[in-house]
Amino acid sequence: MVSPLYFANYRRASPDAQPVGLAREFECPYTLNMRMPYFKVILPLLFSGMLTCSACTAPPQGPATQAVPAAGTENADVLSVGVTGESGAYQFAVQVASPDSGCERYADWWELVTEDGQLLYRRILLHSHVDEQPFTRSGGPVAVEPDTVLWVRAHLHPDGYGGSTLRGTPRSGFEPVSIPAGMFSELENIAPQPEDCAF
Repeated sequence: MVSPLYFANYRRASPDAQPVGLAREFECPYTLNMRMPYFKVILPLLFSGMLTCSACTAPPQGPATQAVPAAGTENADVLSVGVTGESGAYQFAVQVASPDSGCERYADWWELVTEDGQLLYRRILLHSHVDEQPFTRSGGPVAVEPDTVLWVRAHLHPDGYGGSTLRGTPRSGFEPVSIPAGMFSELENIAPQPEDCAF
C-alpha cells in the first residue's frame, strides 16, 4: 500500500507561499498541499481509519476487564464491575446484559458472593431493561476489606443463574471466570427477593 504521505507535500507556510497546482493553502504553521484528486480520495480514508482505530483501542471503563457474553446468550451476564469508596464501605457499579422482554423475563438482581458461598450483598432490580442494554446499577455500601475475594453474578427471572460471572477484589479489580454449574445455587431462594416488577 502506498503511504498517503507519498501524495502530500508538507511545508512551512510563509507570507509569499503560493499554491501548487490545484492545491489549497491553509493559514496555519504547517500546511498540507495535495493535488485535489488525491485530496478527495485519501483524506476521507485517513479520517475513517483514525475513527475506526480510536474506537478499537479505547480502554475498558472501570477497574475490571470486561467479559464478553457468548453470541445469542440467554442468560444475565455481568460485563464489568466498578468499585469506589474505602475499606468497609465500598460501592459497586455492576454492568449487566440480559435478554429482557418485560416482567415475564428480566434480570432481577445482581449479587456479591464470598469464596465460601456466603451472600454478602444483593442488589434487587425493580423493573426490566428491555430498551437499556447493557445497563449499570450501583449498590452499597458493602462492608468488605480491600483484598476480600468476591464473585459477582446476575440472576435472570425465571431462568436463574448461568451467565458470565466476574471474580476479584475491590483492590485488584474483577476478571471474567468460569463458574461451575450449580455453584452457590442454594442462594437463589434466600432473602432478599424481588417483591414485584414495575414494568
